[in-house]
Amino acid sequence: MDIHKLSAQKREILGRKVKTLRKEGLLPANLYGKKIKSESLQVKLTDFVPIYKEAGETGVISLTVSGKSKGKGEEVSVLVANLQKDPISDSPIHVDFRKVDLKEKITAAVPVEFTGEAPCEKTGIGTVVQYLDEVEVEALPTDLPEKFEVDVSVLTEVDQAIYLKDLKIDKAKVTLKDDIQKIIAKVEPPQKVEEEAPPAEEVPVEGEVAGAPSGEVPSEEATEAPVPASNEKQTPSEP
Repeated sequence: MDIHKLSAQKREILGRKVKTLRKEGLLPANLYGKKIKSESLQVKLTDFVPIYKEAGETGVISLTVSGKSKGKGEEVSVLVANLQKDPISDSPIHVDFRKVDLKEKITAAVPVEFTGEAPCEKTGIGTVVQYLDEVEVEALPTDLPEKFEVDVSVLTEVDQAIYLKDLKIDKAKVTLKDDIQKIIAKVEPPQKVEEEAPPAEEVPVEGEVAGAPSGEVPSEEATEAPVPASNEKQTPSEP
């Protein structure tokens, strides 16, 4: 596996003020790992993006960390452990680098990628459902697979599945940390579309008057016929 090279500087701007760094084309970062103190760093966004496209989160990056003064900085081997992106522009806004020992095995999540076209979907008898997006493995940092490619062109029938045990790996270098009986992909039958029942005919509720707005029942005063006023004068009752 190729080791990518990236330069970083120690960062003094922290908290919400890092917005000023982003405006200058700098990506705020942190470096952490075993036996080291966490450090705040910054890298050029234009340097980071192409390297991340190639390395992803399983490729080793040789990170040279320098201070403000010019000169040769400290070189450490790292993996991208966490990358935060802007939800609108999808541009990186923060990254965590995990320091690793090239001679010590680590646990990491390797992404799963489907290849090929499933015959079951061509014929319409089923749909391929992806159960796992990534697989946890243990290996030396330089032996980590970039990704696991799963060929779904072998899936022809409903309930047919591909399991972790079906992955092609170099068992001498890579160990699966998950249950090998876990399903990666499975053919599910097409979902039946339930027909909507026609709306039931509205039957007036007792007490409702035809033409009245739905849900509104006139009061008793409104439904009673008005009593004509009497023209006769009422004689006051005698005390």
